[in-house]
Amino acid sequence: MSEHPAVTIKLRGKEFRIRSGESSEALQRIASYVDETMVRIERRTGTVDSHEVALLTALNLAREVVEAREVDVEQSAAPERLRALIELAESAVAGAG
Repeated sequence: MSEHPAVTIKLRGKEFRIRSGESSEALQRIASYVDETMVRIERRTGTVDSHEVALLTALNLAREVVEAREVDVEQSAAPERLRALIELAESAVAGAG
């Protein structure tokens, strides 16, 4: 049995009990974000089937995660690129002097 207490969240009016290492507050924020995304997708697509809305929501949130990871990768490479440019500039200045 899990040592984490169960937290009740609501998605589209249905309650779900979740056990996680996350705090209750974090789980509520996450559930709220998922619920808001589901509402937005329902409105945008006119889809009423809850299964289809859940799948479209999963795809939408996965896209956000992938985009965020790509930004993280680009930002983590930025210092290396900057260092290379500085070295290039320094060698150009040293060669001109």
